[in-house]
Amino acid sequence: MESCSGSSTMMTMVISPLSVLQMTSLAETTIDMMLDFKSIKQPFSNTINIGNTSYLYFGGTAYLGIPKNQDFIDLYIEGIKKFGLNNGTSRTNNIQLGIYSKAEKVAAARFGAEAALITSSGYLAAQLTIKALSKLGKVIYAPSTHPALWLAENQTRNLMVFEAWKQETIDKINASEEKNWVLISNSMNNLMPEIYDFEFVKEIRNDRNIILIVDDSHGIGVNNNGMGTIVNLPKQGNIENVVVASMAKALGIDAGIVLASNKVIDQLKHSNTFIGASPPGQPGLYAFVHASEIYSKALNKLKNNMQLFETALNHTWKHASGFPVYLSGEINSSENLLQKQILISSFPYPNPGDAPLDRIVLSSWHEKEDIGKLVAAINF
Repeated sequence: MESCSGSSTMMTMVISPLSVLQMTSLAETTIDMMLDFKSIKQPFSNTINIGNTSYLYFGGTAYLGIPKNQDFIDLYIEGIKKFGLNNGTSRTNNIQLGIYSKAEKVAAARFGAEAALITSSGYLAAQLTIKALSKLGKVIYAPSTHPALWLAENQTRNLMVFEAWKQETIDKINASEEKNWVLISNSMNNLMPEIYDFEFVKEIRNDRNIILIVDDSHGIGVNNNGMGTIVNLPKQGNIENVVVASMAKALGIDAGIVLASNKVIDQLKHSNTFIGASPPGQPGLYAFVHASEIYSKALNKLKNNMQLFETALNHTWKHASGFPVYLSGEINSSENLLQKQILISSFPYPNPGDAPLDRIVLSSWHEKEDIGKLVAAINF
């Protein structure tokens, strides 16, 4: 090895055993911290405690803070006492608990649909809908449609820009001899974020029969004053609107929902998937039925949190109006905030090797002081 001239250069090459030990300890501490964030041992809320450190948490999908809402928890416990923990029988059983049909009637009325169907998960709601209705026409998928809506396990993801896809779809259907079509899409891109407009479907020839299936898992309970996307879907005689959603995000219960016409819901309830599946837990449904005021108060608080954050923020974070997710355009936002004991959502998208998307997610469980600390950390 050639010698280097200059004592200062030599010093930069010398690492003492103590330094090595310190560096190793630091690396191990960093790894342990990362592992700790993968094995949280407490309910998610506005704060997460790791060891002796408390972090403000701005991630997840509990937009209305329902998992930590004590009034909702009280209703859930009341539901356990009334109906028990669960019911493993099919919804076609000759003996039924009334809470299932009650919850579906309440959901249809609350979200402005003719009828509703509730399943044990959003994935199941999406799959039974897609499998039943995809047989009724030629299927077209919108860009980045959630895998829960895929017919095939390894389906190719459409990576077009939504605006370009809209025009392509209009032209394709209008020029085709095919009369029946099934359009499948998310209601929004919650990662970027962007809320989609489906008025373009009215530009399709009215002698075409369109089934529009929209996954509103991130919008229901939040967007459009909690009504979700269904109120903005195009109303026209040749268009059958069907909304599927997880109820585990803003609504805070382990269940899935389909909102559609009486005709579609009746068809889905006669499908093998629905007949063969166990229903969701009844305590959650009982809480959902009786939580209208709780949801309303939580949504108002979320709106206040959003206004407070957006008014005080100096930096520009991309967001969709009325939706509590903010995308950072800055490098290492999550790492910088972590140093200030603030956790945000950060993961590669759409591929594992891509750069992480750093997003702030606001919730009703955040207090005014939490927002103030977040703004101060960002604007520093």
